[in-house]
Amino acid sequence: MSFLDLKLIEPLVKAVQEEGYTTPTPIQAQAIPIILNRKDLLGCAQTGTGKTAAFAIPMLQLLCEDAAGLKQDVPLRAQRPIKALILTPTRELAIQIGDSFAAYGRYTGMEHLVIFGGVPQNPQVHALRKGIDILVATPGRLLDLMDQRHINLQNISFFVLDEADRMLDMGFVHDVKKVIARLPQKRQSLFFSATMPPEIQKLAGTILTNPAKVEVTPVSSTAETIQQSIYFVDRKDKRSLLLHVLKTQPIPTALVFTRTKHGADKVAQGLTRAGVRAEAIHGNKSQNARQRALLNFKTRQTRILVATDIAARGIDIDELTHVINFELPNVPETYVHRIGRTGRAGASGIALSFCDAEEKEYLRDIEKLIGMKVPVVEDHPHPMGNMAVIQPVAASMQGGNGRDAGRGRQNNNGHSNNGRGRDGRGNGQQKNNAAGGRGGRNGAAAGHNGHSQRSGQSVIRKGAVTSLAELEALESQPQQEAVQHEPRKEHQQQVHNKREPKIEPGQQQDHNKLEPKKEHGHQDPSKRISGNQDKKRPPRREPQAVPPAKGDPQQISRQWDEQNNFVSNLKLNQSEGDEKW
Repeated sequence: MSFLDLKLIEPLVKAVQEEGYTTPTPIQAQAIPIILNRKDLLGCAQTGTGKTAAFAIPMLQLLCEDAAGLKQDVPLRAQRPIKALILTPTRELAIQIGDSFAAYGRYTGMEHLVIFGGVPQNPQVHALRKGIDILVATPGRLLDLMDQRHINLQNISFFVLDEADRMLDMGFVHDVKKVIARLPQKRQSLFFSATMPPEIQKLAGTILTNPAKVEVTPVSSTAETIQQSIYFVDRKDKRSLLLHVLKTQPIPTALVFTRTKHGADKVAQGLTRAGVRAEAIHGNKSQNARQRALLNFKTRQTRILVATDIAARGIDIDELTHVINFELPNVPETYVHRIGRTGRAGASGIALSFCDAEEKEYLRDIEKLIGMKVPVVEDHPHPMGNMAVIQPVAASMQGGNGRDAGRGRQNNNGHSNNGRGRDGRGNGQQKNNAAGGRGGRNGAAAGHNGHSQRSGQSVIRKGAVTSLAELEALESQPQQEAVQHEPRKEHQQQVHNKREPKIEPGQQQDHNKLEPKKEHGHQDPSKRISGNQDKKRPPRREPQAVPPAKGDPQQISRQWDEQNNFVSNLKLNQSEGDEKW
């Protein structure tokens, strides 16, 4: 099948041929006839399959047919209302769709306008007053201009919701519903999404009327023309590995993906310092900066463009050969969208991914989604190592108390000196749970389990881990049980004796004299009563400060003052009936 078989009008056929299109893609071959029959459409297709042309080309033809039926006494375009609305989630995707309408409709006479936030609205308002046929917009700026009464949607005949699943991910669902509420009931609606979760199907049910469904190459599949590979590497070595790949492989341009905006800036700055021309593009950049970076990348002035996932569906660059996942995405579908930036329209492409120990779960989800194992590159100078710590050992190091347990440091006899937990810090230098604080208790528990930081390091497997299977096998190896260290009773007794307060010999003798003697047998009740009345309360034992050890005079004086204050506080807080403090 060719585009000539789709019964397109001559201006469209001419424009398509100039773009180099000869054979329509599967989504184009199925969707264009349905749209030309003026039926609603529910389309599910992954990025890079040509769905922009699938709705742009037939919409231009229908608009030309409607414009041909207008009265000849309405020459001014300003009196012709907006007839088509395309709603899209990101600025880059809006610009890309606008470029497609400009390319396909260059001989039709149809005027289009792209509006989005982040730039002044005056040029957009001025273009609206001149009159347009097709409006491509992001939800935020569209609602803003509608509230200012610069845009009226009452005459919309064609409505397209593109990248619907991305709309939901970015939190635009309420804005989309507000826009739909202002559209006329009688219209032709087209709904495109890369995935079809229940939320998307429910939203489609509120927009479409008896739609035809077209599903081509769902998101769970990747293009066969894309060569994928994975590098296992420690997180700290990723930037070094990226430089190694860029210097040793013939990569003219590459799109590098990170999960965060800050990470994109760091990678771009590191590449620039290393002599590689690189720029970052993400949501915190101004629209002018984003457009400048994208233009420099398209014109090959910039070799590397570092982007976040906001650009995964909004960048359409011809002959992009390489996509590098500097960080694996936590959503497996995003991986398909990322690597879909290369290998477009049947071209070949290469997708490289870096995976550290914490991203193994992401890799498993990706391989489960795409139904294949990503080949592992083992020959590189930064293999993964020192990252496989067995979970049972980590649990024993926590002292069996879960997340709230602290890390214990052992001394020679197995007692914890210091313990730090999530709930606070405690000093366990007194080797006693009653005086060590929460951190000291948790640290002591870890110490009794026999696992100090040094013993935990002994179970770390040294050497390079070059494949996911090897890493999993390494983690499944059993570990030796911890040796229980019992504290020495002599040491406990010694510590207990050290904590006993000092008592003067004279005090002890007076106390013994005042202690009543127990007599056996019967006693006269009157004597017992009088004896209890005459019995005097023994004197309280006063806590004594222990002089500090010899050393620096200033330190000795400071320690002596601290001990005196401590003793004074104990005296004030001591109750009258206590015999021991």
